Amino acid sequence: MMMGDERMEVAFFDVETTVPTRPGQGFAILEFGAILVCPRKLVEQETYSTLVRPTDLSLIPTLSVRCNGINPEAVTSAPTFAEIADKVYDILHGRIWAGHNILKFDCHRIREAFAGINKPAPEPIGIIDTLALLTQRFGRRAGDMKLASLATYFGLGQQIHRSLDDVRMNLEVLKYCATVLFMESSLPDIFTENSWVSPNAITRSRTIGRATPEKTGFSADTPSPSIKIESHVESTAEINPFNMDELEESLLSEVMEDESGSYSPGSATTATESFIGWTDFLEPNEISIPSVSVSLIPFYRGSQKIQVLHDYGELLVCCRRMKVRFDISKKYVNKAGWPRLSFVVDASSDLCKILDVVDDRAQKLSVDSSSSSEWRPVVTRKPGFMNYPTVRLNLPTVIDGNIFRWITEIYQKESSTTEKLVIFSKFDVEELESLITAGTFVDAYFSVDSYDVQQNAGIRLVANKLIIHST
Repeated sequence: MMMGDERMEVAFFDVETTVPTRPGQGFAILEFGAILVCPRKLVEQETYSTLVRPTDLSLIPTLSVRCNGINPEAVTSAPTFAEIADKVYDILHGRIWAGHNILKFDCHRIREAFAGINKPAPEPIGIIDTLALLTQRFGRRAGDMKLASLATYFGLGQQIHRSLDDVRMNLEVLKYCATVLFMESSLPDIFTENSWVSPNAITRSRTIGRATPEKTGFSADTPSPSIKIESHVESTAEINPFNMDELEESLLSEVMEDESGSYSPGSATTATESFIGWTDFLEPNEISIPSVSVSLIPFYRGSQKIQVLHDYGELLVCCRRMKVRFDISKKYVNKAGWPRLSFVVDASSDLCKILDVVDDRAQKLSVDSSSSSEWRPVVTRKPGFMNYPTVRLNLPTVIDGNIFRWITEIYQKESSTTEKLVIFSKFDVEELESLITAGTFVDAYFSVDSYDVQQNAGIRLVANKLIIHST
């Protein structure tokens, strides 16, 4: 992908917003900050930051003030988003966007803000989400991998949740991670012996054969002597994150054929938890069907794909106690021979209503956009079992060198206790199969995505987080 010299800078940006306090309430941008960075030297070439006055100052609740310190008095004389929209558009449009968790949060807030003033939103030529990138490449050495946790891990100070400060901290964290990975790849025999994972989790090992709760109280400065994982740094040189051809090639979905003969691509990467937790994921009864829409967005090398939206943001769904109908499927593999993981769960009537609407609208848009692919329904209703519909949950996977792993966050929960993150020792599919079996109940947090590959198209559900209820 070629870029004009005038758009070569990478736009690192961050927004601070109000925090919704009731279901259905949207976000309002309170601050926008960005720096334009030279991708070859990682130096700032331009900065911009401004507070933003929302149309209704009462939208700034006490919870928002506690998060970022921006109160109604601070933004009283600030410009509205409509007044800064042209500047924001000029900074972002046609550049690579970068930021921490921007795929799940900041990108949606920008598009919502432009939709709110009836102006076209800026479009990136590529996106680097450092939360997804560093979780994949650096591992979970800093716990939950939030910006504050990474800053603490590297001794960079406390995150203050102000846009320009957070953007600069994000860039510094990226530099520190890259330096550590470079050293580890240069001297793997020395450094990988001391790569540790936070013990605030459940570990699983096939040699132990059971989940073992470990002690809590993780210190970023003191590695636990009891738990160690493999370091996969040998693959860090595979992709140059500023070469968009290589980056997009690595993120391009491959194809998996399911039991019904339909195709759905396995995702190469996904962002994880939003900075306010998992509250962006709505239960089916919280989703307004009139607010569900579909649109075409730029995808790979000039192509387009269908995006599924709810109130201008990505449709993210949470379904509790879904019963697993069929175990983990590893029957189908990609071209490299790695399994494409998924499993089938029963679908409630409320979920089916929403997915049927998504299916109908997305199929119509697919036809209108001149796609000749055969549409595959997301809800499966087999003859003789029409009253027992099912859906397939796909587990996104990545490949680090010769290491295959899934990046869905998986937790275990016993009775009414708090769920605990499961750390897999070797990312062996058999470990996963022992957890997700027919009859098991899971709480599933998933995104609603689309695919159009090899003359097959449809909607797929991508599991971001699973909570497995122990029997």
